[in-house]
Amino acid sequence: MRRGRKKAENPALARRILAAAEEHFAAQGMAGARTEEIAVAARANKAMLYYYFGNKRRLHRAVLENLFRQLRKIALAPAPLRATPRDRLFAWMNGYFDFLATHPNYPRLVQREAMNMTPEFEWIVREYFGPFHKRLVAIVEDGVAAGQFRKVDAHQTVFTLLGMTVFYFAAAPVMSRISGQNVLSPQGLETRRRALLDFVSHGLFRSQARSR
Repeated sequence: MRRGRKKAENPALARRILAAAEEHFAAQGMAGARTEEIAVAARANKAMLYYYFGNKRRLHRAVLENLFRQLRKIALAPAPLRATPRDRLFAWMNGYFDFLATHPNYPRLVQREAMNMTPEFEWIVREYFGPFHKRLVAIVEDGVAAGQFRKVDAHQTVFTLLGMTVFYFAAAPVMSRISGQNVLSPQGLETRRRALLDFVSHGLFRSQARSR
């Protein structure tokens, strides 16, 4: 929301604008999305869009920040006391999986920023991706040190974990066509979750850690 404005006079309207903007930016990118269409989808007038968010670029950033704030609660949540590296990793992956399942626009929005390497992507890396990556690397390194995980390159392992999780959601429309099934249905999601955790368990954990 526009800097200096502590809260919206009509929070419901501001949320509708954010939700409509998220859909349009995910489908068309910031350059292609039109503020007039966003306002219509939000059941608002264009003047209110600018009143709350300043301009299209600020609205785009507000959409991204709104998503990343929600992801931060999962990705940087403190671990329970006495949680093992295995427990911490599964908690992280389940939380990330749930976030992607309930925020289908996230992969498309982030992929557009990453491919274009826009100036906006720099603050995403600095404020979010960097800390997320650091947290996950620490979990993997702790697991290796504790003897629960195989001796692996922690950074490469994190790239693999993130890639095979987010790709499923980013490519869901194509994979649904290929498989003839809705891969984002509740059953499809649970099947994918089990397959993902099973693959990680057998590919990363030592045998004694898998059986716990």
